[in-house]
Amino acid sequence: MSPRALHPLEPASTDPSAIRNFCIIAHIDHGKSTLADRMLQITGVVSDRDMRAQYLDRMDIERERGITIKSQAVRMPWSTDGGTFALNMIDTPGHVDFTYEVSRSLAACEGAILLVDAAQGIEAQTLANLYLALENDLEIIPVLNKIDLPAADPEKYAKELAGLIGGKPEAVLRGSGQTGMGVEALLDRVVERIPAPKGDPNAPSRAMIFDSVYDSYRGVITYVRMIDGKLSPRERIQMMSTRATHELLEIGVSSPEPTVTKGLGVGEVGYLITGVKDVRQSKVGDTVTNAQRPSTEALPGYTDPKPMVFSGLYPIDGSDYPVLREALDKLKLSDASLNYEPETSVALGFGFRCGFLGLLHLEIITERLEREFGLDLISTAPSVTYEVTTEDRKHFTVTNPSEFPTGAKIASVTEPMVRAAILAPKDYVGTIMELCQSRRGALIGMDYLGEDRVEIKYTMPLGEIVFDFFDHLKSKTAGYASLDYEPSGEQEADLVKVDILLQGEAVDAFSAIVHRDKAYAYGLLMTERLKKLIPRQQFEVPIQAAIGARIIARESISAIRKDVLAKCYGGDITRKRKLLEKQKEGKKRMKMVGRVEVPQEAFIAALSGDVEVKKK
Repeated sequence: MSPRALHPLEPASTDPSAIRNFCIIAHIDHGKSTLADRMLQITGVVSDRDMRAQYLDRMDIERERGITIKSQAVRMPWSTDGGTFALNMIDTPGHVDFTYEVSRSLAACEGAILLVDAAQGIEAQTLANLYLALENDLEIIPVLNKIDLPAADPEKYAKELAGLIGGKPEAVLRGSGQTGMGVEALLDRVVERIPAPKGDPNAPSRAMIFDSVYDSYRGVITYVRMIDGKLSPRERIQMMSTRATHELLEIGVSSPEPTVTKGLGVGEVGYLITGVKDVRQSKVGDTVTNAQRPSTEALPGYTDPKPMVFSGLYPIDGSDYPVLREALDKLKLSDASLNYEPETSVALGFGFRCGFLGLLHLEIITERLEREFGLDLISTAPSVTYEVTTEDRKHFTVTNPSEFPTGAKIASVTEPMVRAAILAPKDYVGTIMELCQSRRGALIGMDYLGEDRVEIKYTMPLGEIVFDFFDHLKSKTAGYASLDYEPSGEQEADLVKVDILLQGEAVDAFSAIVHRDKAYAYGLLMTERLKKLIPRQQFEVPIQAAIGARIIARESISAIRKDVLAKCYGGDITRKRKLLEKQKEGKKRMKMVGRVEVPQEAFIAALSGDVEVKKK
């Protein structure tokens, strides 16, 4: 058993051969953050008194939901027979929407701990993260977690893991992040297996930015991994992509609280504070170098995360628009993947069109805006980016149904495609295939991972996945299936824009771009929903769904009428007729009354699908 390190190594003067950089990768809820907690405890960087669950998750929303959104880097000391080592660990998110966070963390490491829940086995995101790690040529240490659970089957899943990575089932480590069992053996294995970082200590300094967060007191904190050379406090540094120079006000390591050091040497992971107030000035993937003796060659960075899903965010109270703008500017500081631009809607007023990495990202951003800034928001139905070409050879990029060209003849519409990998027990293959086929999916192939688990690969349009595909998948497979997807190009498709008209006027908030085969079903669904949600007016309100000028579905909300004939029973038919004529004239006059009043709740309910059926 390894003792805790009595004399931790001093940053800036640590020999690269005594450094180990690794991250923990796994599917959601397989115990990454819990394992990280135990490591912090065992290495002694957090005292038992200060320890709390999910120690590295800083945000309230992360703690409540039990998910990690931001990666966190920590330096830990560890001693073995071979001497004292400095371990730099990065805890990563597990959800498919935050894959870019994982890819950034992997670029800053030499090894990865692949964690698998011993009760659930390999899931889709386990595979996706494994392939990412293999692309980066990382040393992989497979670990089975939660072996103390009664449902755990370590033998079976150790076999699966060994078959996947190559090696013997006996070599797969077994442990429990909750009880701390096997964690010390794992830290020994990390020291033994993961290679030390390579770099030239005498070369011009190069450090790669793998994350940057905004702190309201200290400005932007930039997390870096040193590749070559050395950085010291008070020297001038240069960002190689923008050529901007800053003074290093503070440099240090997270252990797990920020600890100021005399600098950072080769292979070390730490943070820089330059007094910059905007995250966009210290871009992730950029190379930091010394301004006096700059490096000529930048490190290969990574591309900016591309938004996959677009949705409009509107404040319920129109006067909150400046507050929303300010709130988005502040969020942008801690989440560089958020994109937004102002937009107006006839129905909803002023708001922003935002680009998100996926539905979970949308949900979290909306929740953070509501929580941290006290806003009440309506978000429009999520849509993806379409490329539209008209017959007169004009190209349009459509992120919002209202941008869809009208009046011109459409030559072609291309939509983004994804390659989806679904992992599930073999009993559910039929139901999954049925679901994917109904969403215009094309089967690529199937692989059996063990005796009873199968991976099904499909290419599918992204627009079919983003809305409620995941919910359907979970409900049809009793919660056993897991999904991972990655972009895989574009394809042409027969897509149309369905408008919803109230009294002949299109309501842009309800418009959607759908496949022609599903247009009728969408029109029917929305007209029925709105009929339930919009209160009766003084006049009849027709609700129509239309493709261009062609009406495909219709419902009408009948007018509130006074029963003036109630008193006229008996034989006075002429009086009855007179009253009916009068009523008709009145109705004609009513129709002329302008717009229909649609309550705010109707928008929220119609877009989210929460519709209460009216009691008869």
